[in-house]
Amino acid sequence: MKLNFMFFINSILLGAGLAMDAFSVSVANAISNPKMKKRKMLIVAGTFGGFQFLMPLIGWLCVNTVVNYFKAFEKAVPYIALILLLYIGGKMIFDSLKKDENEKEEAKLGAGTLIIQGIATSIDALSVGFTIQKYDFLSALIACIIIFAVTFIICIAGLIIGKNFGNKYSRRAEIIGGIILIAIGIEIFVKGII
Repeated sequence: MKLNFMFFINSILLGAGLAMDAFSVSVANAISNPKMKKRKMLIVAGTFGGFQFLMPLIGWLCVNTVVNYFKAFEKAVPYIALILLLYIGGKMIFDSLKKDENEKEEAKLGAGTLIIQGIATSIDALSVGFTIQKYDFLSALIACIIIFAVTFIICIAGLIIGKNFGNKYSRRAEIIGGIILIAIGIEIFVKGII
């Protein structure tokens, strides 16, 4: 595969398309954590970017080695994403509703939750392995690095937007964040089964 102008444009567009779920979850996370520090924002964006980097690369490896096993797993992807995001979004809403009116505690965004979100928002990127199957390994790696960078930038933007919204609407914002996560899970599920 030649690393020409169109290769880079296609990789950027692919990254932008894949990053939309991660963007929405980033907004939801920041809505629930409006005082999120810059370091945490970098960790969140890096986690989403990292999963968006890994999944297409794993997909490429599967397509070029164990295609039959990957095709069987691909059917489960929408169900896995739905379950993970319903759980996280439902927990966010439940935790928000059980808080006392005077309680100003932010939702905790731990490593476990972040990893689950990263998997849920990037699991559909495994199928990108089919899109880039004709790339040699170096080209596939470069495409995945571009996808990482695009996702990282888009997620940082989502976190900034969410923080601003979360600061304005505090408690209700966490409920909205949970609803966003549930909606993303349903959207991934519907797209995956159609």
